[in-house]
Amino acid sequence: MDMSEETLGSPTPEPQGGFARDPEDWVTGDEPMTEAQRSYLDTLAREAGEEIPADITKAEASEHIDRLQKSSGRVSGGSDELQTGG
Repeated sequence: MDMSEETLGSPTPEPQGGFARDPEDWVTGDEPMTEAQRSYLDTLAREAGEEIPADITKAEASEHIDRLQKSSGRVSGGSDELQTGG
């Protein structure tokens, strides 16, 4: 495909911008968590007094981040790198 024909996104809108997609359904959800996820999850886990395995997937990291944010009262800053897995 010619790079000038390449597009991102979708011709039809996704509900809530795609953020409601289950992490288990992510295309890259089974890849290792990103460095941004690792750093943020480390901060959240320390604040909660929890230990989480360091070898989890992007999807698992996202689920832990969501859970820990809710229990700590933190609100997501909207960083796509932290929450979306593609």
